Parts: sequence; C-alpha cells; structure tokens
Amino acid sequence: MNRRSLMIGAGVAAASGLAPLASAVAASVQAAPDARTAARDAWLYSLPLIEMATTRKRHLSGGQGQNRFNHARALIDHHGVGVTTPNNDTLYSIAWLDLTAGPVTLAIPPMGERYYSAALMDMYTNNNAVLGGRTIGGQGGRFTIVGPGQAGGGPGVVRAATAHAWLLVRIVVDGPQDLDAVHRLQDGFVLKGPAGTPPAAFAERNAAPADYFDSARRLLAADPPPATDAAVLRRTAALLGAGAGAPPAEAVAGVADAKALLDMLTSRTGFIQGWSYPRADLGDYGQDYIYRAAVALAGLGALPRAEAMYLRAAGDDDTGVFNGDGLYRLSLPARMPLDAFWSLSMYERTADGQFFFTDNPLHRYAIGDRTQGLKRNADGSVDLWIGRGDPGGERTANWLPAPKGGPFGLFLRCYLPRPELLDGRWRAPAVVKA
Repeated sequence: MNRRSLMIGAGVAAASGLAPLASAVAASVQAAPDARTAARDAWLYSLPLIEMATTRKRHLSGGQGQNRFNHARALIDHHGVGVTTPNNDTLYSIAWLDLTAGPVTLAIPPMGERYYSAALMDMYTNNNAVLGGRTIGGQGGRFTIVGPGQAGGGPGVVRAATAHAWLLVRIVVDGPQDLDAVHRLQDGFVLKGPAGTPPAAFAERNAAPADYFDSARRLLAADPPPATDAAVLRRTAALLGAGAGAPPAEAVAGVADAKALLDMLTSRTGFIQGWSYPRADLGDYGQDYIYRAAVALAGLGALPRAEAMYLRAAGDDDTGVFNGDGLYRLSLPARMPLDAFWSLSMYERTADGQFFFTDNPLHRYAIGDRTQGLKRNADGSVDLWIGRGDPGGERTANWLPAPKGGPFGLFLRCYLPRPELLDGRWRAPAVVKA
C-alpha cells in the first residue's frame, strides 16, 4: 500500500479553519433527503467511526492488545507513514480502550512543569476529557475511566461516551538530549483493567457502499450514538438503521457527493490576515456532522482549542498551499499569547489533500521556540525563513526547509493559548514573500 493512502492522523486538523460555508451546507442536510442525499449524509455522519476503526486496526496490527499503552519512542519524521499532519514536538503514547468488561485505571506520573496531555476520545471523535497540566496540574494521579452506564467508583472518575475509546498522550520533547527523560515519563503512564476483546474487521472509507455502510451499522451498534443524533439517524435509517438492506444504486453517487463536499470545504478554508483559525467546536462537535467528518479526514485526534490552537497559513492564493520556489518569511513577536510552546511545521501536500513531513538536508520538520540555535532579533522577535533552498548565512539557523518540488503547507501550533488568541484579539502575522 502506498504510504500516501495511510493518511489517518493524530495531530493538526487541516480542516480546522473551515469557513462558514460548512454551516450553510449543513442547513441543506436538514431537509428530507432523497436516496442520493441520504447516502451522502450517512457517509458523512459515519466517517468518524470508520476512520477511528481504521486507525485502531493499524495501531493494533503489531499484536498490541487493547487497554494498554504503545509508546512511540521517537519523534515523527518524513518516514512516518500512518499520520497526516503529525507534530514533531511531542512523543505519542497510544492506547485503544475496550470498556465493555468494566472500567480501566490510568496512572499519570508527576510531570512537573512539562507540557503533556492525555486526550480521551470517543468513537465519534469527541474529546470527552483532556487530562493535562491545564486541567489537573503537574502532580499526576490515578484515574478511573468508565464506560456508558457503568458505576463510577474508584479514584478520579472520567467518563467515556462510548464503550470503545482512544486515549492519546502527548509529551513535549525539548531536543534529542531530552528523549531519555521523556521515555521514563512515558513508562509512568500505566493502564490496568480487563484485557479487552480483539476488535472485529471493518471496511475503510474507500470501500464499496455496501461494505462501507455494513461496517458503519456494526460500529453504530457497538458504540451507540447519543440521543441528540436521532434526527440525522432517522433521515439515514435506510442505510444506517438496524436491519437496513443493500444500499440503493444512488448510493454510489451520494458517496461521491460526500467526498466532493469535503474536498470543497477543505479547499475553501476561510483565512483571516493570512491564517485560518479553528472553529469553537473543534474536538467536541455536537451535531456539526460535516465539520466532524472533515476533521476526521484531515486531522483525526485534534485537541480542543483550549488545549491547542492549530493555524494553517493561507498560502500563495488563499488556498492553504504554497507553490513558489522563492523565499518566504514569518516574523513572530518575542512573546506569543500562550502558556506552553509554539512551533511551525512544514508538510508536503499530496494529491489527495493530505500533509506529510518532507525530507530535507537539516532533518528539520518544524521550527519553534524550543529549536536549538534559533536566532532572535535584538527585541526578542524572531524571523523564520521558509523555502526550498538554504537562505544562507545566519538565516540558515532559522530556516524551515520546504520540499524540493511540489506544493507544501505550513501549520502553526500554539499550545495552551491565552484568551487573546482564543477570542481573536491577537492574530498571527502573515507569511510573506521575502
């Protein structure tokens, strides 16, 4: 399988700054649909479940069981094949939870002042809880993760909205010399509980409609949706309802419509002064099914805005993509409006709109306030140089290499944003041609 087809991610939501167009399109979904429209809506509604199941399958393919951690020991680079828009700032520790046999306990070691987060996501990709410095502090502790309808006994009860869930831990790494310390911290994250049942096989998103919707129904049965989704489930009952038969012939066109809609939305991101900003419901989507599907496709596992702000640069023509061979500059102030750290990541863009790190002579995939050797101006501000070629001289220290050819994207991550960034009083300076 081509590595570009392994596009399920756990980081930035490339669609996180979708324009209000998404809301306008969503309004059309409320009407009583014909068979083609019902297939479109059913595909969009169930896509997060399919993407979560696909990601779970890939993460567990090495024999790792559920209810236990798999700790990544190296930062993701251009060899990473399973993550779209990953970060190069934190190590990931991943666990897939099966709470059907009862709760599991989570131990978090003392983390001090170091940035970390443990995001608990249900199978509909909502963040049910984020345990980290922002919410519980740096002292660590023990927590009991409880599934739907289960008794809430034990320490620090945290409820998952579905019986199956994804626990994704991020721990910041301050350079290669810091890896051993982070590895020790990772080992302090421990899960205890029932072993869990190996998950069944499910179709992936490009499967034929019959296979796709059969898998969607089984996933809905395994992790029932909230009562607040009743309206969309009534409209799509012919495809997603229990006992639904084979999809009608119009389903093929409906699925194509769904994919075209997501492509249109992600290509019409709204930019403000050179950047897109995540919507308020990122990571906890409610009934915003189209936006939820777009984020599941472009950046599965995105954190809510209170934890991290994901900004995407507008690119050359407000498409979110750069194509030029010249040099670009991003000038950032000495003090950014955040309480953790920032980084600017470089990705090559694939033909299907995904983003992956690109090989480069510096082996640098992101640059930020923790980058060793970063040169600041006299007032503390910093000029970052972006381009395919080395800008030379002192600029090399602040160079973020672009791909040798083809389109690329820039994403700015701001962890623990302050109110002025969250509410729009502060806007990032635009990336400009040097």
